[in-house]
Amino acid sequence: MALFAAARKGRKDDVELGRGVWRRAHDRFTRGLDRYHQMLEGVEDDALYNELALVANTLSDLLPRVRQACAQAQKLHPSDGQDIPGALISVHRALSRSGNSLAATAEAAAMSRLEGERWGIASAGLENVRRRAELVVRDVDEAEALLAAAS
Repeated sequence: MALFAAARKGRKDDVELGRGVWRRAHDRFTRGLDRYHQMLEGVEDDALYNELALVANTLSDLLPRVRQACAQAQKLHPSDGQDIPGALISVHRALSRSGNSLAATAEAAAMSRLEGERWGIASAGLENVRRRAELVVRDVDEAEALLAAAS
């Protein structure tokens, strides 16, 4: 049953996001979000977990926006290959950057977790995690603004 659901979701993604650059930008963001959530598993310090979970919630709220932007870009300039449609290259750049920034946020959160569990929450470096998460938000905002201007 799960295999059928996965195949159906894959077909829905193919229709909405295509199989090209917009799908890959969406998938990159999703993988970064998964990495961040995997890092949260097993955090023993409640205060540290709560702080990192707040950032996770902010990042999770971005996923529908990224999906919508990628789907809209696919409608405007379909991509089923490697080529980035020239009219939306800046949109693709911002979406790609958001996925990369999200991966960097997950890495910073992992480092913060290690430091927090070793030395306590005061030395966890949570400000770095928050700052990196803000970059992800800015990248998604930029992609949406550029897409709106191109529409």
